[in-house]
Amino acid sequence: MTVHFESLHPASLFTEAFGVTAPDAPLVRELWPRQLGAFIRLRAAESDTDAAAPGPRTTECVVGQFGLVPRWVKSASDARLRSPKLVNARSETVTTSNNLREAWLAGQRCIVPMQAFFEDDLRSGKAVPTRIARVDGQPMGVAGLWERWVGADGSEIVSFTLLTVNANSHALMHRYQQPGAEKRMPAVLNEGGYDAWLKASHPEKAREFLRAYPANWLTANPVQKSR
Repeated sequence: MTVHFESLHPASLFTEAFGVTAPDAPLVRELWPRQLGAFIRLRAAESDTDAAAPGPRTTECVVGQFGLVPRWVKSASDARLRSPKLVNARSETVTTSNNLREAWLAGQRCIVPMQAFFEDDLRSGKAVPTRIARVDGQPMGVAGLWERWVGADGSEIVSFTLLTVNANSHALMHRYQQPGAEKRMPAVLNEGGYDAWLKASHPEKAREFLRAYPANWLTANPVQKSR
């Protein structure tokens, strides 16, 4: 499970790689569950008229909590308990999971920009944190879902999760995570598919974008523990 990733830096990469303005709020360099990170989504309609109007919707970069909070959660304390368990979401269960179904069917897809993500290499018997990035050093855009939770007192939590795919047969990612367990990896999108992923007209069409990223386009390097 990917619980740790590296935010974009410098901020100009938000525009260069994704065509959006970087968020005003300062972001931590390395993101962990319940911390604030950036994600890209279709710009929310400001009114029912806007939502029904023809024409393309633009994208926007917003800040939210890493770890999804489903809208049916009853309290902020329950949200704090659930969100670390929902930093990743299995792409195969988006239509059957109570945690994911509403966001998926509502088309609340997003792209999570990152420089790299981290996984533990346990083959030696010790956890060796490993930084996984694109070979060319360019940012990655990972498929995700976002949600907006509103409490009874009007408090609000905007949050997001990373969608993952099976990596048992992946030439690189099969090395990581617990031995004997199913291997998973974030659903890294191809650059040319960013808009199509966000704007897919039907949820089943969006599924076509959820696939393993080619191993030869990734590089993995051990790093020192940062936490």
